[in-house]
Amino acid sequence: QVQLVESGGGLVQPGGSLRLSCAASGNIFSTYAMGWYRQAPGKQREWVATITQTAGNTNYADSVKGRFTISRDNAKSTVYLQMNSLKPEDTAVYYCNAGTYLGGTYYSYNYWGQGTQVTVSS
Repeated sequence: QVQLVESGGGLVQPGGSLRLSCAASGNIFSTYAMGWYRQAPGKQREWVATITQTAGNTNYADSVKGRFTISRDNAKSTVYLQMNSLKPEDTAVYYCNAGTYLGGTYYSYNYWGQGTQVTVSS
């Protein structure tokens, strides 16, 4: 089992940047692939980005590709989401998730953090 705690959210103007962090505790962090998801008001939770256990491969939703970067530091048991060129439509609660890759596809385990609010507004 793994416990996840997100931080780094806040209010930012359009075009601004934020870096989210997700600290993990419990079972060995480096054995999990990790992902970021988000949920806007009235919408379903959607996938944002994922990263393999050794950070050798990353994947992004088309809506954030080129603006967001997922990374991880296994020594610190932390995964990050650097968000640049933020848009109002990026406003959501952002969640990190622990999962695995099978056959090139990310599968989420039922390990979620409590979420961190990101609001992009002028």
